[in-house]
Amino acid sequence: MSPTPRDDRWTALTSNAYDLVVIGAGATGAGVALDAAARGLRVALIERDDVSAGTSSRSTKLIHGGVRYLEKAVKEFDRTQFNLVRDALHERATLIRIAPHLAKPIPLVTPLYNWLQVPYFMAGLKLYDGLAGRQNLAPSRFIDAQEAKRRFPMLQAEGLRGGVLYYDGQFDDARFNVAIALTAEEQGATVVNHVAATGFDKENGALNAVHVRDTLDGREGVVRTKAVVNATGPFSDAVRRMDDPNVDPMLSVSSGIHVMLDARFSPPETGLLIPETEDGRVLFLLPWLGHTLVGTTDNPAEIEPHPKAHEDDVAYVLRHVEKYFDIPVSRDDVKASWSGLRPLVADPDSDSTARLSRDHVIVTSPAGLVTITGGKWTTYRRMAVEAVDEALAVAGLDAPAVKTDELPLVGGAHFTPTGAGALQEAYGFDADVAAHLHTAYGDRADAVAQLARERGLEARLAPDHPILEAEVPWAAEHELAATSVDVLARRTRLAFLDTDAALAALPRVGELLQASLGWDDARRDEDRADAVAYIV
Repeated sequence: MSPTPRDDRWTALTSNAYDLVVIGAGATGAGVALDAAARGLRVALIERDDVSAGTSSRSTKLIHGGVRYLEKAVKEFDRTQFNLVRDALHERATLIRIAPHLAKPIPLVTPLYNWLQVPYFMAGLKLYDGLAGRQNLAPSRFIDAQEAKRRFPMLQAEGLRGGVLYYDGQFDDARFNVAIALTAEEQGATVVNHVAATGFDKENGALNAVHVRDTLDGREGVVRTKAVVNATGPFSDAVRRMDDPNVDPMLSVSSGIHVMLDARFSPPETGLLIPETEDGRVLFLLPWLGHTLVGTTDNPAEIEPHPKAHEDDVAYVLRHVEKYFDIPVSRDDVKASWSGLRPLVADPDSDSTARLSRDHVIVTSPAGLVTITGGKWTTYRRMAVEAVDEALAVAGLDAPAVKTDELPLVGGAHFTPTGAGALQEAYGFDADVAAHLHTAYGDRADAVAQLARERGLEARLAPDHPILEAEVPWAAEHELAATSVDVLARRTRLAFLDTDAALAALPRVGELLQASLGWDDARRDEDRADAVAYIV
């Protein structure tokens, strides 16, 4: 449990020789590092920003097989899509099992306003259940209009014929991603965020080192390695060009935005799937961390580090919520919004027409750079296995596969569903604070509570949120956080829940990080300016 200072991580990174360097600490990259470290390989995981800073923190917070992908599989008689949905449904159960504090089943209602829709949706969701097999969370079923309104009281009552109730998984994506990275570290990996790969060295035409730069203080170094995995999502082509400036691109991206409303727009335990928007998509409306999450869109986009949600996309989302709700919703109800980039990939080695896809692709360059991109959150673990197998082949190494589906992530090994009550009794927390600590930190919640008591940091970081001041030093000393944005966006999620609250908390976060990380006043002020630019 003792934290490793960031300087020590940098020293380890630049002085040791590794079997594998993984570039990119989103879900896929962190998963690759965990899988490789669990096999006994010497692994380094680097990330130019923060763990889960990009697409992996900006999902719809669902662990799912993909109802939309199943519909496409049926319409196009595509066996590959069927297999992908089936595999994702099996992984859904695995993720809930290895991180029970961060992931759970959630019932979802699909409202139906036309009787002709009933057999179509019921048939599709029963097929969804069937593909999950014994790992199905609960059977889907038709519900009448009365039950649909009882489960989701905000629904537009006029013309409602009923709905279909089905189950998927829900999670805190960024904290899940951090848990993967921390578990990789526990398995022996060197994990350093805010470190960019800037170039490669080669020997006899094969990669054997990665040049790195610390993006916080500018120091540079070289990491020796036998293999490199590029898991940088939308930025994969940029890393591929560092290996070969003339390589053909394999990526396009689309953007998806989400908006955050307060809790009154959803019941606490049930989500809503709006089955068809004006442009043929589906929209989810979900309870999440005491708020209501709505999304997402799908538009062509430019690749950029921190994309923003455009106002016309926010209006699009709210327009569809209004259409299905009995209660009014307006732009003034939006507490936060954000955009994420989805990498759409075409296999450059394929002889077929290069159709863009969200399926994952692994390609290896002549110099041995293994690039894995595409895919989706739910299947990160399976993608990692394939990427590590490829990297082993490139490096000429042999390490048998391990069962990471049986390896609990940090916080999950001794998690008990009733632990929130024990926290409340032992420390006198309000019920919402105890519940938050319990689900955010799992079996490490007691250690966070002890830190709060020992340092006198039991106050809330923001008045209307259950986050404690103690979570700031905990994030810095135990969870790799090195900036205020790391804390507000990925460790506590406040920046994703409530923009105004995050801005109000920023000065206190800076003070606490200054104490934990030994900043001078100039570094604190620079961090604050960076955080304001990110949050606003």
